[in-house]
Amino acid sequence: MRTHNGNPVREPVPVVLAGARGHGRWHLNNLRNLAEAGRVKLVGVCELRPLDAAELDGFAADDVVQTADFGELLDRTGARIAVICTPIQTHTDLALVAAERGVHLLLEKPPAPSYTEYERMVTGVAAAGIACQVGFQSLGSHAVSHIRDLVRDGSIGEPLGIGAAGAWARDEAYYRRAPWAGRRSLSVDGGTGNGTGTGNGSGTGRAGRTVDVVDGVLTNPLAHAVATSLALDGATGGDDLTAIRTELYRANDIEADDTSCVELTTRSGSRVTVAATLCAELPDEPYVIVHGSQGRITFWYKQDRVLVQRAGRGPQESVHGRTDLLANLVEHLATGGETPLLVPPAATGAFMRVVEAIRRAPAPLALPADAWSEVPADRPGVVRRVVHGADGLVAASADGLTGFAGLGVSWARSGAEASS
Repeated sequence: MRTHNGNPVREPVPVVLAGARGHGRWHLNNLRNLAEAGRVKLVGVCELRPLDAAELDGFAADDVVQTADFGELLDRTGARIAVICTPIQTHTDLALVAAERGVHLLLEKPPAPSYTEYERMVTGVAAAGIACQVGFQSLGSHAVSHIRDLVRDGSIGEPLGIGAAGAWARDEAYYRRAPWAGRRSLSVDGGTGNGTGTGNGSGTGRAGRTVDVVDGVLTNPLAHAVATSLALDGATGGDDLTAIRTELYRANDIEADDTSCVELTTRSGSRVTVAATLCAELPDEPYVIVHGSQGRITFWYKQDRVLVQRAGRGPQESVHGRTDLLANLVEHLATGGETPLLVPPAATGAFMRVVEAIRRAPAPLALPADAWSEVPADRPGVVRRVVHGADGLVAASADGLTGFAGLGVSWARSGAEASS
């Protein structure tokens, strides 16, 4: 470490990014911002097809090693941190490739497609002694601790439960963007174990088998709704859930679910319900409601916005800051662990129990043809499927802490699965 006027000057931390297209573009932009602030230096990108100059805008191409081999990338760059934003089924294998080299991780959510793979990742990370942060960005919001404080102080009376609602839209092209999109599992034909197939492809690095993917609405696009609800309840560990009830449906011609609900019971007896759809009529911001005997707190977690409504008092709205998870990981390393990680793997154990329950549940039920219709999407020549009344349905679930079947929806009278 250099010093300036007797004060330590931190050198930028060398970072590589595995998976720089799709959602990886968000990470690339975030790396650009942190690099401009002198916190990190992008030294490598792992993609099947190298990024061009326009995609690398802001980075010197000569300073960024590009290869489709993740292990080779780590060896050539000497990176200290790897950001992994690759297909779900590749997460564990690539995390362990990094762990074997002592490289710290920011691992995109969901951390793994099954609880077994999650445990394999956790065991490998622990054995290597590296730091691992899971990419639930909403858990970096300062609103989370603010809401916990409000509940602890009795601001809304006795806690009654937590409900979350997500009404998003995804068109048919979304499910054609990659071989793994909208899949519950995938046959893998090749791979070498060194991280090939990390871009928009489907390889896992181990050949000749079928792998879990579990790319459903609650496990991937709106996974934050599940994780944020569990975090607000304080039920984040792998043993914190005593019952999980799933209702999985699909309007699209896919394997996975696009309109679903989970009802959870925690070890402390709390009720948590999360309902979400990718077939909304009018897409809107997802939110979490903390219900109390004397009021409620609504948290729009993508906006860091909180609304407190209490009996006999006017509504109070506030907007909160957010700590970036990669910046938090950098600070954790710089302080020798004194700055705690915001989302270590252990904090995603309950979420992974939900993923496992969805993975083990029967295939999602196809909604009847009269339950949905096709409408034009935002892109010319592309359509998307809309479930009639889906927006109100997920909102009613969050309001009433009940699943679709409990709301009396005709197509939701069967198909629920309970596990514990």
